[in-house]
Amino acid sequence: MLTPDQPEVWLRGPLPALSPLLQPLAHALLQAREELTAALHNFPDELLAVRPAGVAYVGFHLRHLSGVLDRMQTYARHEPLTEAQFQYLAAEKEGLTPPESTSFLLRQFSQAVDAMLQTLRATPEAMLPEFRPVGRAGLPSTVMSLLTHAAEHTTRHTGQLLVTARVVQAGIR
Repeated sequence: MLTPDQPEVWLRGPLPALSPLLQPLAHALLQAREELTAALHNFPDELLAVRPAGVAYVGFHLRHLSGVLDRMQTYARHEPLTEAQFQYLAAEKEGLTPPESTSFLLRQFSQAVDAMLQTLRATPEAMLPEFRPVGRAGLPSTVMSLLTHAAEHTTRHTGQLLVTARVVQAGIR
């Protein structure tokens, strides 16, 4: 957890058992988790689906973050998405369904970050430039690009989520 006397994750030194090439990705994921946990610790569940000015809602971002991390790992393993992953992707877009709450979605995201950290630790550097097809169209990518996209996508949505959460809590519509 980020505290006023503690530097950002990337300034705390290398993470154990992780390639130096993948350290920045892990740092970005851990930073996102810390920021979201701190910002949303008291976020009201009833505001998860509020869309100020028509932007994506906090619940969507939280759900989407977990789904993207899962899907990028699947592609990095050179596997197709499962039916459960397709159903999750559809649910990301459909909106919130019980029993989801802020705490549930934060736990789900934290678990997705932990899984991605395991993937980063288990990925040999020699595998990083290997080709990986993405999606039903088999668009060209590499293991490194998939892992990097997972981290950068996470940071982008984290920023959007943090702004939306502040706007919603301030009652700005």
